[in-house]
Amino acid sequence: MAHDHDHGHGHQHHHHGQLPAGGHLNKAFIMGIILNLVFVVIEFGAGFFSQSLALISDAGHNLMDVASLGLSLLAFRLAKVKPNETFTFGYRKSTILASMFNAIILLVGMGFVAYEAIERIGRPEIVKGNVVAIVASIGIVVNAATALLFFRDKEHDLNVKGAYLHMVADALVSLGAVVVGVIIIFTHWYWLDAVVSIAIIIVIVVSTWHLLSDSLKLAMDAVPEGIEMDKVKAVALKINGVKAIHHIHIWGMSTTENALTAQVLVDSTSSMEAIENIKKDFRHEMEHLNIQHVTIETELNMDTDTCCD
Repeated sequence: MAHDHDHGHGHQHHHHGQLPAGGHLNKAFIMGIILNLVFVVIEFGAGFFSQSLALISDAGHNLMDVASLGLSLLAFRLAKVKPNETFTFGYRKSTILASMFNAIILLVGMGFVAYEAIERIGRPEIVKGNVVAIVASIGIVVNAATALLFFRDKEHDLNVKGAYLHMVADALVSLGAVVVGVIIIFTHWYWLDAVVSIAIIIVIVVSTWHLLSDSLKLAMDAVPEGIEMDKVKAVALKINGVKAIHHIHIWGMSTTENALTAQVLVDSTSSMEAIENIKKDFRHEMEHLNIQHVTIETELNMDTDTCCD
């Protein structure tokens, strides 16, 4: 029986679903950090001045987002560092860890805000509605602008999606603060500040939970979202010369790159040229399934009966 290891790195890669070098993302992270840092200072000051929990919670959330954006930027840059003798895959996995930590940070932060909001329902404080509405309106612009920086890449990179969700969450909190501010101006319903904060927190937690779940799955080397094992097997078995495929392992090397290892059974009469063509076709088909790094071991089929497991 013949064994042949084939590493499909750098051969005929079409990068379906994979992000390009991403210079625009580097700038997007930096711009997002600067915008949010400036706004955090403004919003904290206005929140304490107006006694608005909605503004203070939004400012605290924004501050966590600055740290989260910094973490995402660090992971984004680490992912481009070349592999070495210790980290043979490089630091690609840092993007997965960043998205997971971002989700955890956001959930913990929302927990603190929810606790304070519940406390405030029983003892509402006087809130300057006009200040809340004005500052929160600025927040909508800042957060929406930052979210737009990541919009086009959010479905291709979980790390970017984490940053995007943070910005959308901030925009929602700011929108809630505007609504609260306007209503308080006319009604003096100060308890509404806390109630709206809780409603927004629920929306944020639901979306963030999905991000945390996806990140944990990737961290545990689960098959990445969007890749179906049955489809991978079916496509592989349609390749001319492939008799069976087994011991398939698929995992995410980063939030944008996926890898596969497998044993492929080929006909015992296959020539070296035929085997090379099988490898070439296999790599090509896997690229179309968003699997960029392929390592296959070919085995000659010495039996009349074959199986696929």
